[in-house]
Amino acid sequence: MTTRTLAAQITQTPRIYHKDRATEAAALVAGAEAEVRDLVSAAASCAPYLLGLLAKEADWFLNAAEAPQEAVEQVIADAAGFDAAALADGLRQGKRRVALMAAIADLGGAWSLEQVTGALTDYADAACAAALRAGLAAQIKRGKLPGMTEDNLHDAAGMVVLAMGKMGARELNYSSDIDLICLFDETRFDAADFHDARTAFVRATRAMSGTLSDLTGEGYVFRTDLRLRPDPAVTPVCITMEAAERYYESLGRTWERAAYIKARPCAGDVKAGKAFLKTLRPFVWRRHLDFAAIQDAHDMRLAIREHKGLGGPITLPGHNMKLGRGGIREIEFFTQTRQLIAGGRDPDLRVRGTCDGLTVLTDKGWVPGDVAETLTNHYRHHRTIEHRLQMVQDAQTHTLPKTDAGFDRLACMVDMDTQAMQDDIRARLSAVHELTEGFFAASRAPGDKPDAAPHQFDSQVIDRWLSYPALRSDRGAEIFERLKPGLLARLATSAKPDEALQAFDGFLAGLPAGVQLFSLLKANPQLADLLIDIVNTSPALAQHLSRNSGVFDAVIGGDFFSDWPGRDALVRLLDEELAAEADYETRLDASRRWAREWHFRIGVHLLRGLIDAQTAGAQYADLAGAVLTVLWPVVIDQFATRHGPPPGRGAVILGMGSLGAGQLTATSDLDMLVIYDADGVESSDGKRPLASRLYYARLTQALITAMTAPMSQGKLYEIDMRLRPSGNQGPVATSLASFESYQKTEAWIWEHLALTRGQVVAGPKALADDVEKMRQEVLTTDQDRAKVLSDVAEMRDRIAASKTPDGVWDAKIGAGRLQDIELLAQAGALIAGQGARDIPNGLAAARDAGVISSTDCDVLVLAYRQCWALQCVTRLLSANPIDSATLGQAGAAFLCRSLDCDTLDALEAQMNQTYTTADQIITAALRPKAEAKTRPQTKDTA
Repeated sequence: MTTRTLAAQITQTPRIYHKDRATEAAALVAGAEAEVRDLVSAAASCAPYLLGLLAKEADWFLNAAEAPQEAVEQVIADAAGFDAAALADGLRQGKRRVALMAAIADLGGAWSLEQVTGALTDYADAACAAALRAGLAAQIKRGKLPGMTEDNLHDAAGMVVLAMGKMGARELNYSSDIDLICLFDETRFDAADFHDARTAFVRATRAMSGTLSDLTGEGYVFRTDLRLRPDPAVTPVCITMEAAERYYESLGRTWERAAYIKARPCAGDVKAGKAFLKTLRPFVWRRHLDFAAIQDAHDMRLAIREHKGLGGPITLPGHNMKLGRGGIREIEFFTQTRQLIAGGRDPDLRVRGTCDGLTVLTDKGWVPGDVAETLTNHYRHHRTIEHRLQMVQDAQTHTLPKTDAGFDRLACMVDMDTQAMQDDIRARLSAVHELTEGFFAASRAPGDKPDAAPHQFDSQVIDRWLSYPALRSDRGAEIFERLKPGLLARLATSAKPDEALQAFDGFLAGLPAGVQLFSLLKANPQLADLLIDIVNTSPALAQHLSRNSGVFDAVIGGDFFSDWPGRDALVRLLDEELAAEADYETRLDASRRWAREWHFRIGVHLLRGLIDAQTAGAQYADLAGAVLTVLWPVVIDQFATRHGPPPGRGAVILGMGSLGAGQLTATSDLDMLVIYDADGVESSDGKRPLASRLYYARLTQALITAMTAPMSQGKLYEIDMRLRPSGNQGPVATSLASFESYQKTEAWIWEHLALTRGQVVAGPKALADDVEKMRQEVLTTDQDRAKVLSDVAEMRDRIAASKTPDGVWDAKIGAGRLQDIELLAQAGALIAGQGARDIPNGLAAARDAGVISSTDCDVLVLAYRQCWALQCVTRLLSANPIDSATLGQAGAAFLCRSLDCDTLDALEAQMNQTYTTADQIITAALRPKAEAKTRPQTKDTA
């Protein structure tokens, strides 16, 4: 790497403000190159503090100017080498040198803002580490830290210093104090030694703080602030990680969440510090989009303005560039609040730096590119002005001058005309204020207020809303009050407003909490239209939404209305989701949350007419298949921790029924079998080994529990395993050899019919291939045509005798309906010796086998699609049978639109005709035919 001198990097030079100081500074660096001499003299003429630093460090500076970056890096490295006696003075000398070079390089345009703040931060890290080590060494030497020796200093005996704020983000300003939180790992000490250890760590913390911040004849290193720790008025300066974690989990506030965006272990046991920050992720980064943070941040802004007396219009004299209107804090709050909103769902947003945060927010679509570019530009300029204000006297100030002379000095430092500089600063402050104020103030803005009430709603319904759980908190009620006019206006535009109000009332009554959802709706008004559409049309989807309002996050996540990604992509996405979770239980909860969002998306797409019922059925099946594909190995790994890995070749999940056929509804349970191959291995090899048969039986039970257990995020799916050999009386997991033998020698016709729809959905590929090969062998064996049709006819009669349809809208049970058509299609596939899984192909097989005519095949395919569409749509509308009298106009319109009918009466007539025609065709097809050709069976199934 080529070393660049300071002279070679200079791009600008301040104007001389005080000639005598300029002359004095030039004399101190008389041996420097002309460009460096001019820069230093002009800089010192503007800043007495820099002249003072130069008087002490001129010799060092002259040498360092030959390679400024390397010289500063050496000063930072040297901080770790001082002994206890030399530490305080040595660190102060190092700070002088870093501050001097950073200021000169900054004023000369030789270093970027990031280089300047990075050098200051790196030195702060090194100084903290050295001061902490010295403080702990003294406690260990005196025997005050139980069980610890000098060998434990490498990781500070379990103590960590967290850099917060600008130091955490590597953005330290020129004369910044450093915000630190000191913690120690209590698990490294016996309970009997805890109090002694805590006392020693507290003393070491105070010693570190004194080393850094005490003002001596050599100055100070960094002013140190330890007040960001939990409850600083009553807690010691160093507390346990466990105590901190408990505090944040129970009492942590939004400002503390924002503070931890920038938190970074900077000294001590960095590994333990990183682990602690990982435990705080659920506190800092909420799983759901957190639009309530906007109002919290706005309230903080207003409180700061009121406390500091910074309200009112922007006037430059005495304006606070950090906390005032349009200042640095406005940009930081804007950025951090956006990060808090979405960072729980998107780890890419969890960056510490302000400019980095704006960049990634733009990349992710949360902030428009032009806004981010403007704010980044103003932020950098604000920080540049702030640095120059602080360089003058090393004052921790952010306030613009109050005098004309002060502004003239500042103008010299930035080499601008004074008036032009003032106009530029004022324009930048105004631009920042305008861009950020609208974002925050909207959280407090009143809701939509229609000019006149478009409809007179039942006041008794509206009045009882305040008694609902979601509105019992003052904050929830306050936000909803601002939303209510707009929601009522939307309800009033419904075809039947009173009916819509009752539907919304049902949704609101079932909502357990409201602040997050109401904040989301306030920040995203377009979601209110979708909400009204859902509650007005689909009671089932509305009930799901009231219990799981977090699924709304996905709607504004960016790709909610994009094309369906397909099963393989879903598998990858869920894999990534679960990989971020720490343990088995959180993975199960995460899978529920993830599946729920995709399930909701399919329902909304169907409701909005973006997809048809056939497509929705395939997507529901893709989703279920992806969940099983990803979760099956997770269950196996967890089970293996106790009983060892699966013996033999493992196990697969054979999807049956609608799952195997790739068509599910919103409320479908999952029909499946578990088939394993122990491959001669008698038992597992683990801490608690199990015989192979018992191993796979318990593994299957573990899968059922993983899918059906009601956890904090609900259930995944209901599981139905009654299609296994011997039904509920048989083992829950079946060996491949037993299953094959059973299917070839013992199975009933109905079990072969069911097998036509079987498809492996999860498990090892090699075993899956063998199961599919076996399935094909069973299904291609010659069957007695007459026997198959006779058995299907008997099954049909038994079903009709035991179950009756729940009216015309029950598309599943009854003559000429879904189950009836499916039976004939499966019979056709079995007779034809085909493994056709989907119903149209099964009906085609029945046609090719001469069971039905070509015309009848076409009629039944159309009938099946109509029945499926009706089944899929009604299951989205309600988990219970549909009643025309209580369906509601929006639901009826959705039903008619989905089946391409103008009115509900016309649709009812159409479906009745469909059932009748299909029934007649199926009845005729199942009648014994004298000319029927028989094919031998492998066994008597009578």
